[in-house]
Amino acid sequence: MTDRLQKQRFEYKYHVEPEQAVALRGFLRHYMTLDDYGATQENFSYPVHTLYLDSSDLRLYQATVNGDRNRYKLRLRFYENGESAAVYPEIKRRYNSVITKKRAAITRESARRIMHGQLPAFSDLLNPEPDSMHALEEFNRLASHLCAGPVAHIAYLREAWMGDDDHTRTRITLDRRVMSEPRQEIRFDFNMAEPRLVFGDAIILELKFTNRFPQWFNDLVQRYELKHQSAAKYVDGVASRGEHYFAHAYA
Repeated sequence: MTDRLQKQRFEYKYHVEPEQAVALRGFLRHYMTLDDYGATQENFSYPVHTLYLDSSDLRLYQATVNGDRNRYKLRLRFYENGESAAVYPEIKRRYNSVITKKRAAITRESARRIMHGQLPAFSDLLNPEPDSMHALEEFNRLASHLCAGPVAHIAYLREAWMGDDDHTRTRITLDRRVMSEPRQEIRFDFNMAEPRLVFGDAIILELKFTNRFPQWFNDLVQRYELKHQSAAKYVDGVASRGEHYFAHAYA
């Protein structure tokens, strides 16, 4: 699938009910288009699966809980089952209110080797570009510094809308059935043994933009009486089940 990554942006999050999400589509169609891949899927949504990495004492989790202004997350994201499908090592940083992302596309075998201590190489990249190599090297450096390993598997169904005028300027996503469970092994499949719904039936709406908050975003928020609130999938997933299920040695 096409990589629609916004490298730097602002994010506003909201919890919406399923019937609200359906009504939102009519509004969004005036300003945006459905993601090409999602438009072909049931309910216009595609699966997103992520292994979140952390230290054994959950330092990255604690940074969010403590409200650190400058913090980051490390994750391995994948969208398809099958050994030939890509894995995306990703760094998501927050500097005050600004979100930045770096990531690369690599093979699953490369991801396993790197997570077991092998240095990344240009040949690991599915899209061999300097920016991707820099992202992979930084991901490896941060993971090594923390002695980080997988601690959680987060999965959900994502409906994505892209700005008609500029695909990188505005983006809106609706994430349904956000599920979480502990996972301490490097495994890239959709199987979940005992997942828990993190936000119940609520759908997480994210308004993403790179410059100022668009006026029509404000119109959307007022029309549907949306209230800005936190929705940290990894952190809320850990908190809902209990830190002790996640903070232990990696398999």
